Amino acid sequence: MSAAGAQAPRVGDINFYGLRKVAAERILSALELKSGDPLPASKGDLEDRLAKIPGVAMARLEAVCCEGPDVTLFMGIEEKGAPLPALRTAPAGSATLPPELTATYGEFLAAVGRAAARGNAGEDLTAGHSMMADPEARAAQERFTAFAADHPDLLRDVLRNAAEPDERATAAVVIGYAPKKQEVVNDLQYALQDPDESVRANAMRSLRAIAVLAAKEPGLGIRVSPTWFVQLLQSIVLSDRVQSAEALVTLTDHGDQAALDQIRASALPALAEMARWKTLRYALPPFLLLGRAAGMADAELHQLWEKGERETVIRQALGQSGGGSRRKRGQ
Repeated sequence: MSAAGAQAPRVGDINFYGLRKVAAERILSALELKSGDPLPASKGDLEDRLAKIPGVAMARLEAVCCEGPDVTLFMGIEEKGAPLPALRTAPAGSATLPPELTATYGEFLAAVGRAAARGNAGEDLTAGHSMMADPEARAAQERFTAFAADHPDLLRDVLRNAAEPDERATAAVVIGYAPKKQEVVNDLQYALQDPDESVRANAMRSLRAIAVLAAKEPGLGIRVSPTWFVQLLQSIVLSDRVQSAEALVTLTDHGDQAALDQIRASALPALAEMARWKTLRYALPPFLLLGRAAGMADAELHQLWEKGERETVIRQALGQSGGGSRRKRGQ
C-alpha cells in the first residue's frame, strides 16, 4: 500500500493523570483534540502547548497501540506544587556488564517481541522471576539465572553505579534471577529511585515477581516494601504508574496491611483518576487497589466492575480516612 493510501492512525481513548486543579476540558481545548481525530504528528509540540497552560509545570503524552485503527492516548500533567516521587541523580561510575550478557538481553527482548506478536507472551512468576512460555525467551532467561548466581556483586555494582542507563536497566532484570531473592530486594528497591524510567520499570517487574514468591512461600521471610511503589503513583511517567499499580495489586493479594495503609494515606486521589481511565485494562488494577483500601471483598469488586459501577467503589475509597472497614477480601 502506498503512503498516500495508508490510513493514518486515529485518536481513540484519551486518559488523563496528574490533574488536581487543571480541568481535562482545558487540556483538550488547548490541544484542539478529541477522540476520532487523526493522531497528531508531533508529540513534543503537544507537550510544549500543554506546558503553557497556567498551573502546568510539565506535560507528557504517551500513545499506546492499538485498538483497531485507534491509538490510546495518555496525558500526564505535572501541576505546579504537586507531590512528586524523589529520584536520585544519575550515577557516574564506570561499572559495565560483559558484552555477552548485553547480547543475551538484546536477544531476550527480540524473542519477547516475536512471542507477543504470536500471542505467546505468557510467563510464570512463581519462582520469583519471570519464566516465559516462549522457548527462545526462556532460553535467554535461563542464561540470566546462571549469570545472576555467579556474578551478583557485579550486577549490584552496575545497578547502583553504572553511568549508562541501558546497563542499569539490564542489571535490574538480571539481578532478579539471583537464587537468594532477599539479598537483592534492597538493590531493586534502590533502583526504584533511579532517574531513568526504563531502570525503574525493570526493577518493578523484578520486584513484582519476587513478591509472588514471597506470598507463595512466606517461610522464606522475603519482604518487599510498598513505599516506593506508592510514591511512584504520583509520577508523570505512565510506566511508573502502571507498573506500580500492578505491583501493589500483587502485594495486596494476600492483605498486606502496610501497603494498604500507605495507599490510604497518600495514594487514593492518584488511584481514583487511574480507575476512571476509559481504557479498561489499565483501569482495573487501580480499581482493585481502591476497593481493597476501602475494605471491600474481591468478589464484590469484580461484580461491581462487571456492572460498570466503578464510581461506587471510587466514592467509597475516597471516603476512607486512614482506616475504614477491614473485611477480609475472600468473604
